[in-house]
This record gives sequence, C-alpha cells and structure tokens, in this order.
Amino acid sequence: MEFNREWLHEVRHAQSKAYTPYSRFNVGAYLLAKDGQAFHGCNVENAAYGEAICAERTALVSAIAQGYKPGDFAAIVVTTDADEPSSPCGACRQVLKELCDDDMPVYMTNPAGDIIERTVAELLPLGFSGKDLD
Repeated sequence: MEFNREWLHEVRHAQSKAYTPYSRFNVGAYLLAKDGQAFHGCNVENAAYGEAICAERTALVSAIAQGYKPGDFAAIVVTTDADEPSSPCGACRQVLKELCDDDMPVYMTNPAGDIIERTVAELLPLGFSGKDLD
C-alpha cells in the first residue's frame, strides 16, 4: 500500500492522545485495515513500567476487539517526536508478526515528515508466530 500524506495528520492525532507521565515519549500509531477502516493507537504508561502498552499494540488490539482477524491489515504508520523516525519495539514487532502479513508495510515517521518504510518481515527477520504452527 502506497503511503498517503494525509496519514501524517491521523498518526499525529493518535499521538496527541498518549498518556506518558513518566517517559514523556509520546508515540502514535495509525492502523489501516484492508477494508478501509482505520484505528488510532497511542502509548499508555503505568507506574509499574512493565505494564505500559505501546501505540502499535493499542491500535492492533483495538482492531481485534472490533472483530478484525489476523491478516486483515494493510499498513501501519508510527510516529514519535524524535529527530529520526523510531521503529517499533521488540514486543510490538512480535505482535505485528502475529497479526499482520509479512509483506505489510510499516511506515515510521517524525515531526519533520521523514518516512522510513519497512515490511513486518524486515522488522523481525526469521520471526516465529502462530502462522508457523499450521
């Protein structure tokens, strides 16, 4: 799926909802389903740091909760306020591997509008998921 510049507005809107009283590192995600539906995600921190949830997983879990299934997704856009676009963490890469097609694009952006594009498989090479159990 080709990147649409309008997604930058959507992912920044998602980022504005972040709850980050500890790190102050706001992350937004904008997940697009193959049927055109879209989901916002933001990171939500907790004083028990390990209980925080990332923006990418928030968007994916929201979609699954709405009835979407693994493989229903077309692309995800992730943004932070860092100087360089930031990639998803390891936990998010694993969830992307589980719920998305290996060739699904992951677009990483920053406030300057820089974009790095990778596929799920490129972010987690030799990854293992439920698909490998079939």
